[in-house]
Amino acid sequence: MSQPWGRTLKSESSGLQELLVSAAELKEMCDYYFDGKGKAFRPMIVVLMARACNIHYNNSKEVQASQRSVAIIAEMIHTASLVHDDVIDDANSRRGKKTLNQIWGERKAVLAGDFILSAASVALARIGNTTIISVLTQVIEDLVRGEFLQLGSKENENERFAHYLEKTFKKTASLIANSCKAVSILGCPDPKVHEIAYQYGKNVGIAFQLIDDVLDFTSCADHLGKPTAADLKLGLATGPVLFACRQFPEMNAMIMRRFSKPGDVERARKYVLQSDGVQQTTYLAQRYCHAATREIRKLRPSPEREALVHLTEMVLMRDK
Repeated sequence: MSQPWGRTLKSESSGLQELLVSAAELKEMCDYYFDGKGKAFRPMIVVLMARACNIHYNNSKEVQASQRSVAIIAEMIHTASLVHDDVIDDANSRRGKKTLNQIWGERKAVLAGDFILSAASVALARIGNTTIISVLTQVIEDLVRGEFLQLGSKENENERFAHYLEKTFKKTASLIANSCKAVSILGCPDPKVHEIAYQYGKNVGIAFQLIDDVLDFTSCADHLGKPTAADLKLGLATGPVLFACRQFPEMNAMIMRRFSKPGDVERARKYVLQSDGVQQTTYLAQRYCHAATREIRKLRPSPEREALVHLTEMVLMRDK
């Protein structure tokens, strides 16, 4: 399914290419990530949602130019956030190749991320709809707040899990939820449809990240395209760790010191794999996917609606 939408992303991006052309080196850095080889997961969801909402409202399969722009803007914001994340985390690989900061250095990588974000802002302004601008700028605020949430941790177990889910929403799901909401606003005047689109994107986005956190423990680095146990090495307690902590309370101390002592990362990984942490996180992702399916089935039946249902299954089955 992803290949045609990858081509759509590339063809739609060509209309925005002038936004990404500046100094030769800056263009090279931007093109490095926009090579058409990513999953194109976010623009795929957004275009499908646009069509599903348009069909629901007036039985039109045509995707408006402004809706296509939202799909591209979503991918640009996402890519800019990856570039900045890699600098913050000092990551050396992403999507199976070296990160920008490894090749061009941290300073230039930060500027490249800023540049992609500014290009997205220009494209957003060109849509000329203040409601859409408000919806999508919320994503950028959430990304920053999510990054700050990731820097902290909670001692109380229940607070810790709520903190983790809030961070997951802001860093991952907000982009999908608000992009889906934006195209629904552009295609249909009914606020109920806007809420359906938002809730679908929110639930799929959280599930996507939960599975990502599972794969950090179950997938090999070569297959995943980035190092495994990366979150533990960064001092982060994700779903599998938090569930494992319920069976192995001795992990609490490691979580609070962010796995900073020698041997913490290896011990924590061993506890997770001995526990039902991976299984419980997968179950939680399934519940979010079921919630997304319930929401999207409120729209009029269409092939695009069914594709969005199928996409929730793909999220659960993915291995990279």
